[in-house]
Amino acid sequence: MTIKELKPTVVWNNFYQLTRQPRPSKHEEKVREFLLKWGKEHKIDTKVDDTGNVIMRVPATPGFENRKGIILQGHMDMVPQKIASSGHNFLTDPIETVIDGDWVTANGTTLGADNGLGVALAMSVAESKDVKHGPIEVLVTYDEETGMTGASSLKPGILKGDILLNLDSEDDEELCIGCAGGLDAEAVFKYKTVRAKGMSAYLLSVKGLQGGHSGMDISLYRANANKVAANALVAAVEKKGAEIVKFTGGSLRNAIPFEAEVEFLVPKGKEKGILASIRKRLAVSKDIYKESDPNMEFKIEKAGPAGNFIEHAVALNLLKSLLACPSNVIRMSQSMEGLTETSINMAIVRTGRGRIVVHSLLRSAIDEAKAELAERVRFIFEMAGAKVSFSGGYSGWKPNPESPLIALLNNIHKEKFGKGMNVLATHGGLECAIMGAAYPHWEMISIGPTVKYPHSPDERCHIPSVERSWEFLKAILENAPVR
Repeated sequence: MTIKELKPTVVWNNFYQLTRQPRPSKHEEKVREFLLKWGKEHKIDTKVDDTGNVIMRVPATPGFENRKGIILQGHMDMVPQKIASSGHNFLTDPIETVIDGDWVTANGTTLGADNGLGVALAMSVAESKDVKHGPIEVLVTYDEETGMTGASSLKPGILKGDILLNLDSEDDEELCIGCAGGLDAEAVFKYKTVRAKGMSAYLLSVKGLQGGHSGMDISLYRANANKVAANALVAAVEKKGAEIVKFTGGSLRNAIPFEAEVEFLVPKGKEKGILASIRKRLAVSKDIYKESDPNMEFKIEKAGPAGNFIEHAVALNLLKSLLACPSNVIRMSQSMEGLTETSINMAIVRTGRGRIVVHSLLRSAIDEAKAELAERVRFIFEMAGAKVSFSGGYSGWKPNPESPLIALLNNIHKEKFGKGMNVLATHGGLECAIMGAAYPHWEMISIGPTVKYPHSPDERCHIPSVERSWEFLKAILENAPVR
């Protein structure tokens, strides 16, 4: 059985077609071309705006012309993560989907249900001859995962609708009415290299961590591979003569890093003692995170001949700052139980060509709290000798619990499924926050099928939730408010 045979077939077939298209963030050319071709094949008014967003327009079904216009919105790009043993090429290879009971997952890679299923739902409405609806616009943005570039580039006045239904939430029983704002931090160390003498080279690999979405999963307090590696080596570098050659950890700003590799040197004749001390510290980390990351594993193996290493003072300051900088929940919300208010994900570490770059993503529902955290991060890395800069900042989407749209959707859900929805805000970043600034008159809600572990190779979608989401979406459109 393949996903094309799952119900509702229209949605799963559209999602299947999206899994055939390479669509990592920053590489959306092929999926954009596919959406344009798909729209034309279905005789849907489809075009690309000046920046690269795809817009489809579908007229109201007869008798529904007086309803408020609804924009169905999702993003075309996906997070390209894979396990170390996977040979998958995200720029050329289709996603290999796997049905596992009530779940669909992928073979060693991210699935792309975030946000391919949201786009598939919107496409299914656009092509349907049976769904009753007022005027519909489908907006498929690009580069959501690495900067929300498509949403930021959307010009006012292009879209005519009154209600935005964002289809990027990840629990079909939840009604999302707000989200956190974000800010990217970059710390850059400069270094010179030193020629190794009397040293042996080794490679430390930290693997098997859970990783996950840096907004949705940060409150699970999973291990950060960058921190595990830094903690393993800091004492050896500070006190035992070890040196750092290369540090590579994490891959995406909005994914908790689940792998890291560090090439390091130790003085000849002292290998046994130093390696034993490193393994001891790794064993402590494994014990600390045995509940959240039960599959954590590490390996220390001989590397090639010892070459140049990063000057000692800079390498030591790097390790210390990686440990000093937080990468977890900073504060939980005091007004909405269970919601993370402020957090940071220290996502990526790269060395090379005389530069060490550390990327972090800061999130908060409160702009002032985000600014305070940014200052804290700046102080830590500046004291370690790095130059710190910030970019890509955006405010959160402020919830409006009194919106009539919330009551409408909640009542529809009760009638369809016998119970109301969990109304909440998310600590993840949603494009609503950015687009709402360009279209302040919009009423906005975010819904979607249940997706677990997005941004990691464990990503999976709950099959029954897709059918519920489809039935819910059709009922919303049929009951859309009159203008």
